[in-house]
Amino acid sequence: MHTAMPIGIDDFKEAREGYYIVDKTSFLSRFFPGHPKVTLITRPRRFGKTMTLSMLRYFFDCEGAEEHRKLFDGMAVSQDTALMKEMGTRPVLFFSMRGWKATDWDAMQETITNGLQQVAQQHKYLLQSNRVDPADRQFLQRMYDGSAPISSLRTAPARLLQMLEAHDGKKAVFLLDEYDVPIQSAWEHGYYDEAIDFFRAFLTTSLKSNLSLDFAVLTGVLRISKESIFSDLNNLDVDSILHPKYPTVLGFTSEEVEKIADDLGRADRLPELREWYDGYRIAGHEIYNPWSVVKYFDRDCQPETYWVNTSGNAILGEMLHRAVRKTLDALQSLIQGGSIRASLSDEYIYSDIFKNKNVLYAMLLATGYLTTKMLRSTELGLQAELILPNRELRSIFRIEVLERYQSDEADIEIPELMQAFVDGDIETVQEGLSEYLVLLTSSFDAAKGREAFYHGFVLGMTAVLTEDYVIRSNRESGYGRYDIAATPKDTSRPGFIIECKLAEPGESLEDKADLALRQIEEKHYDAELVREGVKVIHRYGIAFSGKKLCAKIAE
Repeated sequence: MHTAMPIGIDDFKEAREGYYIVDKTSFLSRFFPGHPKVTLITRPRRFGKTMTLSMLRYFFDCEGAEEHRKLFDGMAVSQDTALMKEMGTRPVLFFSMRGWKATDWDAMQETITNGLQQVAQQHKYLLQSNRVDPADRQFLQRMYDGSAPISSLRTAPARLLQMLEAHDGKKAVFLLDEYDVPIQSAWEHGYYDEAIDFFRAFLTTSLKSNLSLDFAVLTGVLRISKESIFSDLNNLDVDSILHPKYPTVLGFTSEEVEKIADDLGRADRLPELREWYDGYRIAGHEIYNPWSVVKYFDRDCQPETYWVNTSGNAILGEMLHRAVRKTLDALQSLIQGGSIRASLSDEYIYSDIFKNKNVLYAMLLATGYLTTKMLRSTELGLQAELILPNRELRSIFRIEVLERYQSDEADIEIPELMQAFVDGDIETVQEGLSEYLVLLTSSFDAAKGREAFYHGFVLGMTAVLTEDYVIRSNRESGYGRYDIAATPKDTSRPGFIIECKLAEPGESLEDKADLALRQIEEKHYDAELVREGVKVIHRYGIAFSGKKLCAKIAE
């Protein structure tokens, strides 16, 4: 038995021959009988999508079939005698669009050309095939040398499938990995319409009424539907987190993680593994983040936020860039083990992410930042209660929230500033908040000059305290609603209350800060902390006007 972890290995053959591998081949027995014409499987990044398609490729591809047969010896699918007869019986077109990213449409066209050039090179034997139409061979040659115009590449997969059928005399299998990466890249960089127009043709010509196609399996993070990427397909079967057909094919189940730990002699680390990387819920199954599990064992069982380093967190980052108080309130609740409720759908449209909170939360679910605590179908659609799945994701949220405040020019670090709130150090509070307000507010998209903006500005910084404090916002206590309260989990430590005020032009910042302090006292905003046994409570009144503020503490 191999014990080396397959870090960065997505090729099934390479993983099978030299690394520890979790046997997912039973998926073949569930998928193949009565399989749909086109299947789209959506899961978060690093959940094993590429490895799954690679497994399908080695199983069905007629090229090298005898050599590949031994890869499946002793695995679950080898017991399925009927399915084993299907092994190595079809030509396969397989490629990944994971690296198809670019900052503008011109660069994306070059990326498409280069990506398809590599695909053509994998099938260069077709250039010598007398069974392939000469016009198709000529097209393949232009793909091969990178001279094909971008307009002709819209139909490249469809024509490659046609060539494979002609050469082998059998309908072909199309396996496309990470189909939505170039579309997300286009959304991030502002050439979304051009990309949608190209990839709509790219996919529909391959998948709809294609007589050379036996079946296709696509993977991605999101199902992009309203933009009409798949609108013309009436043969698409979608397996998603919300509607899973194969809930355990991607990610590791509890049983699989327990077996890994037992095989490696590290069963004693299972409680730590569960805390950090378990917590995804798909159709009642507990699912672990496989990338982080593999990295954990590879790093001698050192728990870290491995998943955050695998690629950019664009949706979460943009969400925080646009964050207003309600968004930050929800994030604070999630970080501290709370939940949010949302109406969910599998149909995503990027332009609606920040117009509709339900679309945003559905995307955060699909991309792996959230999971479902409760999911039920109603007359109004799917209703969900969403939570952060595990400690790793809580850490990632805290990291991303605090990234919003990073500045090389700041003299006072966020942890130092928040410790000043804990210690009642009003001079450092005044100096630090003033510094960050000047450095960062011009880069925030939230509307300036509104009290809610300044509330959110301070609230986000408190993410650094959430290991030791319960942070609450806009919550009833005493005779009103305070802005921000920090309750220590160890009540022998100080807690604090913050009330924010907006000073209109001509109003005194000092007077407004004094008003905030009186409001804390008169409305007994500290009642909740007192009731919870906190002995030392610091009360802060902070007044804002533009990029100026005045912070005061009750004597």
